[in-house]
Amino acid sequence: SSGINAEYGGTMGRILELKNEMVNLEFSEYHFFDDVLSDMKLTPSDIEIPVPRYFTQENEKDIKDRMKLMAETLAKYRLDDTGDKKENTKMSLEEAIRIIQVHERARQGCLRAKFMREIRAQEEREKMLSMQGASTMDPDVASTIIQKVWKGYSQRNKTLKLREKELIFIGMQASSDLPSNHKDSPTNKLARREEERVMIQSQHEREYHDALVSIKEKIREAEGPDIKENMQDQIRQWFIETRDASGKFPEYPSDDEGGSAAIFKTKEGVELEEGNGEGSKKKGKKGKKKKGEKKEKKKKGKKKGKGDGGG
Repeated sequence: SSGINAEYGGTMGRILELKNEMVNLEFSEYHFFDDVLSDMKLTPSDIEIPVPRYFTQENEKDIKDRMKLMAETLAKYRLDDTGDKKENTKMSLEEAIRIIQVHERARQGCLRAKFMREIRAQEEREKMLSMQGASTMDPDVASTIIQKVWKGYSQRNKTLKLREKELIFIGMQASSDLPSNHKDSPTNKLARREEERVMIQSQHEREYHDALVSIKEKIREAEGPDIKENMQDQIRQWFIETRDASGKFPEYPSDDEGGSAAIFKTKEGVELEEGNGEGSKKKGKKGKKKKGEKKEKKKKGKKKGKGDGGG
């Protein structure tokens, strides 16, 4: 899960970088994707980026603290704003009466206009009906239309019920006998499993962090004295070797130079150089030995040739 979280974090960081580049190019915090959405046949909700669940779960405490701080701040400043508005929006009684009268007259005018529109529309409908005359239909035709509509409705209901039974039989849908809020319904089971998974995950994470601390303490108690003693011996040896080589004790490296870590770095470099030198010496000796063996073989060959010629 840590690898997936790292991938999530990298992806979100890259998206924020792209957002910053788009803002710098368009000089706007909001971007219009109407033409792109219409070409790809998508809705604005399709391109909305959801917040990963692990982000909210891991930062739940920080999010709650932030929301609490925001709520307190908003409540504080809202009270201040209302107080300022009360002081700044004082008006006389005559002005308040005049504003109420204006709004009331406007409301009554809107209602009167709506009522007149309805009366006019009713008169037009009555005039059209009187001009067309009453429509008549054959009873057989009317009964046929009613039967057709009813049979289609009943057949669609039967088809839906058969499909639901088939899905319940193959296990792709829960039985309708159980209510949706029943504890054994699939949705409730899934919700419980997810809650259990989150609890187990948080418990394992706490155990992991506790184990890191406990293991570190155990190693410090068990192997700390030996490691400390070995490091002190190596530092003493470095002082002695440097004194033998230069004739005086060296200065201990400062914190800016790395402290004792600088001693071990220089010591490792010297050991590597010595190892390379010894390897080259061994190679040189081996090369000399091979050359000597070749010369001896040549001399022996010459002697054998002379002996065979004398015989």
